[in-house]
Amino acid sequence: MSDAKSGGGREREHRIEKLEKIRELGIDPYPYRFQRTHSIAGTIENREQLIAGEVRLAVAGRIMSVRGHGHTAFGHIKDDTGTIQFYIRDDQLDEHEFGLFKLLDVGDIVGLWGVLFTTRSGELTVRVANLELLAKSIRPLPEKFHGLQDKELRYRHRYVDLIVNDEVMKVFRMRSKILETMRQFLLGNNFLEVETPILQPLYGGAMARPFVTRHNALDMDLYLRIADELYLKRLIVGGMERVFEFSKDFRNEGMDRSHNPEFTMLECYAAYWDYNDMMGFVEEMFSTLATEVCGTTDIQFGEHSIDLSPPWRRLTFFEALHEVAGEDLRASGEGRLEEIARSREIDLEGISGRTALLDTIFSELVEPALIQPTFITDYPLELSPLAKIHRADRGLVERFEPYIAGFEVGNAFSELNDPLDQRARFEAQAELRKAGLQDAHPVDDDYIRALEYGMPPTGGIGIGVDRVVMLLTGATSIRDVILFPQMRPEEGRDGA
Repeated sequence: MSDAKSGGGREREHRIEKLEKIRELGIDPYPYRFQRTHSIAGTIENREQLIAGEVRLAVAGRIMSVRGHGHTAFGHIKDDTGTIQFYIRDDQLDEHEFGLFKLLDVGDIVGLWGVLFTTRSGELTVRVANLELLAKSIRPLPEKFHGLQDKELRYRHRYVDLIVNDEVMKVFRMRSKILETMRQFLLGNNFLEVETPILQPLYGGAMARPFVTRHNALDMDLYLRIADELYLKRLIVGGMERVFEFSKDFRNEGMDRSHNPEFTMLECYAAYWDYNDMMGFVEEMFSTLATEVCGTTDIQFGEHSIDLSPPWRRLTFFEALHEVAGEDLRASGEGRLEEIARSREIDLEGISGRTALLDTIFSELVEPALIQPTFITDYPLELSPLAKIHRADRGLVERFEPYIAGFEVGNAFSELNDPLDQRARFEAQAELRKAGLQDAHPVDDDYIRALEYGMPPTGGIGIGVDRVVMLLTGATSIRDVILFPQMRPEEGRDGA
């Protein structure tokens, strides 16, 4: 809502006038601290003892409502733990403080001293004996009964979104718990948390376009990492047998409901595992996550009831394609794949080559139907330049992706540890880059050097943390679970 539409400009000026009057009273409208005795949740939790003992307490928060009745007023304040009612009478405050109260607005942050009581309607209330202004709000909150509904403004002005939409605060509290549960699960399985570079002289670990920046002192270009995979596997070479990292990754690509150019990834690697070990580990992790965060392994996502308990369905890449296409596509040429795609009205603009066609058909026809947890396994070699060749089928690799609710939440391999094979695949990718495939993987000579010292058999996975949060909170857009998602520049919008 723009200021022009809401009258926010005039209201802001009026609040600034009040600010000056507060200063004229000799009151600092932005003091340095306030000593609370209780959070609002703590006040509510201990209500019986506090009322019985007539305990003088101090709470603080943002004024969310005020309704006056002459010499008295009721209202609500809110901190990050909850909301509580307050009650003010002019004969219970000194003249100076009541004068201050009359200059306050919804949105101001205050500290209140008083005792608890319960109103006739049964609402727990602070009877205010003293008050202090802790921060004067000069910009009004969105309208009381409509809130902040404009999605774009909610993402741009997340600070307002958090103030007025309790469900949004709940999502980000859940996000914090999800990350902490994942971390504790990994630590409990003897993984070591590490940190790897965000600025990299050569990007790698995925097929994506990077963001480029300039290091002035070194006079060289650097890349924001697209993945931390190759650095973590260097640590496996170095003898750290189980490692993980929560990393901020950056990919210079489009945005949609499940993609943001800056996102959070969990990557973990375990020496002496393969992708079968990692599948069992992922099932256990998600089951633990759902139980700890949601209280059950049966979760609701949109219209779907999803059971995250093990075991999950396992289906190979070509088996999944066979189910939707009605034929085995493994030997199908480019022409036949184009026929199938067009018969299903799949847009092939910019799509060429057998590999891209297989990937596109899978994305359009298979992914949306993978509602219950499913491991898609055994991908074509050409789709996976970093995975180990399948032990039973040389045309495939030992790779899986877990799918839930119609989208992919991770990517895992039996990691390629043959340095000569790795160099050959990097060089094949380099040829694709020369042919115009900008997402092809560059040759990383230092990583190959590391492999030449010997890397044990290793299972690894990258899990999209933002997508996991979407799943467990029921969010339908990745921007709903990122506090400050990337946005286009504002064009003349002043905001809420």
